[in-house]
Amino acid sequence: MRVYVPLTFPALRAAYGAGELSAERGGTVAYAVTPGLREWYLSDDSEELEYAALSRAARASLRLLAVSPDVPRRRVVLALDVADDAVSFDPDHGLERESLGEVRIEGTVPMAKAAAVHVDAEDAGADVAAAADALGAADTGDDDARFTVDGADDHELLWYATQEIPHLPE
Repeated sequence: MRVYVPLTFPALRAAYGAGELSAERGGTVAYAVTPGLREWYLSDDSEELEYAALSRAARASLRLLAVSPDVPRRRVVLALDVADDAVSFDPDHGLERESLGEVRIEGTVPMAKAAAVHVDAEDAGADVAAAADALGAADTGDDDARFTVDGADDHELLWYATQEIPHLPE
């Protein structure tokens, strides 16, 4: 199963240096094509659904940036191929709009299972920083803040091979 793990640059560097993505208490949050995501998007196109899961992870990466003001202001998503039984999800919780596609990875995952890393281009930094700063207000219904947060989504994440991780500019 392909899963998309939201990260920050320091977390990506730590996982790469350790050679594994360590599970947090309760499992590592990731995003994948779940039945709830499939139902929400009403699509049978596997590429479209994978992109939706990647987009959900990118938004979760933005949330990580919002609570970590000292890290580079670019979204980071690690794509991993893991065994189906390494992933769990709550089917009831998975139908809630906020948690579409959310799964948990139990245990550590070797970085050898990484398929790619997706990162904002350097020129997205200002929009991503503004979106991270506006996220709290957007969550409470501020339309201007939502517009700012949605502005980060206008930037496509770039694809990098895993061997490029040590050379990614922050």
